[in-house]
This record gives sequence, C-alpha cells and structure tokens, in this order.
Amino acid sequence: MELQQQIAQMVMVGFRGLALDAANPVVADVRDLGVGSVVLFARDMVLDSPVRNVASSAQLQALTAALQDLASIPLMVAIDQEGGRVARLDEQRGFPPTQPAQALGERGDPDYTYLQAEQMARTLAAAGINHNLAPAVDLNLNPESPAIGKLGRSFSADPAVVVAHARAFIAAHRAHKITTTLKHFPGHGSARADSHKGFVDVTDTWDRSELEPYRTLIAEGVVDAVMSAHVFHAGLDPIYPATLSPAILTGLLRDQLGFTGVIMTDDMGMKAITAQYGFAEAVVQAVRAGADMLTFGNNLAYDPDVAARVIAILAQAVADGAISEQRIEASYARILALKARWGSG
Repeated sequence: MELQQQIAQMVMVGFRGLALDAANPVVADVRDLGVGSVVLFARDMVLDSPVRNVASSAQLQALTAALQDLASIPLMVAIDQEGGRVARLDEQRGFPPTQPAQALGERGDPDYTYLQAEQMARTLAAAGINHNLAPAVDLNLNPESPAIGKLGRSFSADPAVVVAHARAFIAAHRAHKITTTLKHFPGHGSARADSHKGFVDVTDTWDRSELEPYRTLIAEGVVDAVMSAHVFHAGLDPIYPATLSPAILTGLLRDQLGFTGVIMTDDMGMKAITAQYGFAEAVVQAVRAGADMLTFGNNLAYDPDVAARVIAILAQAVADGAISEQRIEASYARILALKARWGSG
C-alpha cells in the first residue's frame, strides 16, 4: 500500500464538474487512491463545451476546498494561467484580465510583469489554486510556431529578457505561496508544429540558447518544477522525445543543469505521445526517463479510470523490476518537498 500511495502522488489528473458528487471519478481518485494532483480547465475540449471546472471565483473556491477535504496529503490544485490566450480564469468568467507573455516582454518592465503576475497569483490563491503551470520560458525563435509564438506565449527571443520576466512572474507567485512550473523543456519555441496534434521534430530548428532560462533560474534556486516538452531532437536523443528521454530529462536537466526539483510531463494525452507509443509503454518510459509527475489532463480524450490505470501500470513495473522502488521514493520525496512550500514563509 505504501508504494501505491507514493505512486499515486506522481499522478496529475483532470476531471469534469463544477462541483463534486460521490459519483465523480475524481472523488475516488483523491480519497481512495491518493492521487496527488489535479488540473483544472475552463473548457471541455472533448465535449466542445464551455463548461468544465470553472464558472466563478466562489464556485471554484468551493470546488477546490471540497477536493482538499478528500486528500490525506495536501493536494496540488494546478491550472494553466499564463495570461492572454492561455488563461483558464478569464474575464468571461468574472476574473481580472491578464496580459500575454509577449506583450509583457515587449513592454520591457519586469516590475510591471511582477504586478501583473501578483494580481494573477491573488486570483489563484482566492480560488484555492496552489500551483500555476507557468511561466512558459520558451524563446520566441519562430513567431509562427503554432503552440507558442502564434499564441503570444513567449516573453522574447532573447534569453535574458525571458529570464527577467520569468523571475518576476515566479517571485510574485511565491509572495502568495503559489508554486510554479517552467515549460516546455528543452524548448518548444522554434517548433514548426504543435505537439497537441502529432510528432514534432525540432532537430533542425532548436538552439542551445533555449536552455539558458532554465540554466539561469535553476542556478538562482527559484524553480519549483519543470515541464517536459513532447518534442523530438535527434541530436539530444535519437530515439525518444523529451518527455520519454533519459538523456534529456536526467542527463541534461538533472545532471548538466543541476535541477533537483519536480519534473512533470506535459499532457500525456497529446498526440505527439499517443500516436507514437502505447499507453503503458509511455507511462513507464516517462518515469524511467526521469519524470516525477505524469500529467493526464483528461481533456483531449476522456477516461474516468485513467488515474487507476496509471497507478496499476507503475506498480506492476516496480514488481517486474522495470522501475526500482528507490526511483519511486525519489519522486515522492521531491513532490512532498514542493508541497511543503505552500506552508512556508
């Protein structure tokens, strides 16, 4: 049971509903399985519905409080609130307006970025959200990149500008005891394609400067978590995309850049993964590569049993010797250390 509880902390799952009832699968996921993290969305992409988890601040606060009441270990309640096009808490639902990273980078005032991010952090804290899946530190090397540049998600093509604004963004969240995630490692800004939709090869477009925001901010000790990209780079790993790559997640991020915090995957439901790999194969390989948390947003395809499936697959992988117990324990310790920051000064 102890091993299964540790594995469950490694799972981040999305779910449906503005409020909880006993029949909602997420209730059993958190209460009975001990799933450690949930991710909230405004829209339901599978149903093409504007209603998923977010209707108003009061509704959201009640939902997150109910979720925390189910958890024996404080639950990570996460959301993508970058600002601009990627803001689940938006004006339509009664939340304050936000600005995209590109606009903040072009304004060139990290103090202003801090104020914008602080308003965002206050909004999240009031709603009971304790982790922001932001900032994106991708360099805007390809302004036409469909997942980054075209959506205004990058502060700049200049690593120094990205660092300055990401630093301010993180500091504003830390002031309100909200942890953050740098994404998408090792860099999605040069990509010509979108990993939501399929295989993305950045071998010929990626530049080593894309590592600089990670290198600098990790050295400053301000990085809580790093999210992997589902991009493939033959020069970094000729076999696996970053999310499944020991060379990239362990060799590059952990060993070369010295990152000791939580590594989480981008949504494992994206076609860059699902179109290339079997479900169990991808789950096991992500952990073998170095991921501590596996993200299943459950919003590209919906499976009410996805958390239970992931836990069972990883438990079996340990039983079979494909993953060591020590590997699970290391991820569990990193996750608990991150969660402890919500209560620190």
